[in-house]
Amino acid sequence: MNTTTKASFLSEDFLLQNTFAKTLYHDYAKNLPIIDYHCHLPPNEISNNRQFENISQIWLAGDHYKWRAMRTLGIKEEYITGDAPDREKFNQWAFTVPYTVRNPLFHWTHLELQRYFSINDLLNPDTADKIYSEATEKLKTPAYATRSLLQKMNVEVVCTTDDPVDSLEYHQQIKSDKFGTLILPTFRPDKAYAVENSVAYTQYLAQLTRVTGIQINTYTDLLDALKNRIEFFSAQGCQLSDHGLEQLYFFDNPPASIDAIFSKLKKQETLTPSEVQYFKYNTLLELCRLYHQKGWTQQFHLGALRNTNTRMLSTLGPDTGFDSIGDFSQAVALARFLNALDSTNQLTKTILYNLNPSDNEVMGTMIGNFNDGSSKGKIQFGSAWWFLDQKDGMEKQINALSNLGLLSCFIGMLTDSRSFLSYPRHEYFRRILCNLIGKDVEQGELPADEKWLGKIVSDICYYNAKAYFNFNA
Repeated sequence: MNTTTKASFLSEDFLLQNTFAKTLYHDYAKNLPIIDYHCHLPPNEISNNRQFENISQIWLAGDHYKWRAMRTLGIKEEYITGDAPDREKFNQWAFTVPYTVRNPLFHWTHLELQRYFSINDLLNPDTADKIYSEATEKLKTPAYATRSLLQKMNVEVVCTTDDPVDSLEYHQQIKSDKFGTLILPTFRPDKAYAVENSVAYTQYLAQLTRVTGIQINTYTDLLDALKNRIEFFSAQGCQLSDHGLEQLYFFDNPPASIDAIFSKLKKQETLTPSEVQYFKYNTLLELCRLYHQKGWTQQFHLGALRNTNTRMLSTLGPDTGFDSIGDFSQAVALARFLNALDSTNQLTKTILYNLNPSDNEVMGTMIGNFNDGSSKGKIQFGSAWWFLDQKDGMEKQINALSNLGLLSCFIGMLTDSRSFLSYPRHEYFRRILCNLIGKDVEQGELPADEKWLGKIVSDICYYNAKAYFNFNA
């Protein structure tokens, strides 16, 4: 690759294909704050205002998007998750980047170099040394500590992802500092119903007992312990829950009583598949009723097929890049689950995230079944996520929502990332949104009403989420 080539394709009008789209982005979207209502940033690194030693540490560690690309190119694991020096890992990533053309990694990589470090060179083996040195030197300055990076990107709110047994000590420290960005916990109780492995589950119950002081001998005890943690999280400012699931479940006829199933778990006996599913269903239903009492928003991330490679799972553990889109049946059980809550008026604000694009229309119509006029956009079709948070995936989600619901009520983008350098993804989303609307205007499908369409864009990018969550209340 030409070593003198600059990332000129990332001009100020990147992805904006006509004049109206450019106006929408630059005048109505570009400078709005970011409300990142779902991410995986480590609270301890915000609390401690971590200063990264080099760009490899902040950019490559924990990023399974990059890891998958490097493995595909034939790079050894030593340079991905292994013990190779940081500089050598960066060089291998620099070697990979030119081969990521048409993958969103190519755009994200160069957007992040530009927006954070003002580096316009294309990353490749010839520019690797220069970019590594320049970015690393900047990272050593106070302007590149974690808190400064959030403020640099105009991040107003961050909602992290936290297990019920978490002490939230770092959130408490951050709250006392009041550094400018509101950092809030999110209640993620996946392990509270992860009963596929009864031995691991009883170990988790022991943790839950330690943090609550409640001896968990019965299913009622479990619910009491979870309610205890919900109260604790709420006291720390939590207003959201989140759940990662293949699919939601519904049962007319339980395979066994919930108490009998819990008794089997306590004895570390293996549950049948239907017992596992019923336990998840019943526990989620009880949790959702508690969320409604607290006025929280609940989030369901549906459709991931996780840990598909057992050899690599045993070697590297989960969340290392061996998950994919699943093809689970979603519509019937999802409708009946939501209806079970709505029938008793206990369905709180809900965001449904879909990982399989073939289910976009299912989600686009499902939200309309339970929007009851009690609040604007009460049930949301969440932004394209994980494998779909790229140009094609975002456009498909936006189009499905537009055709089947009200795009104008959409609460927009979230980061869903472990990296402090991922916030240009909000810019990416905003450009894509503005371009879609701009193209409609150009083709005569929407009126060229700049102020009205500008308001719609601003609402989607910021104001809808601000009103929906009302974090500052």
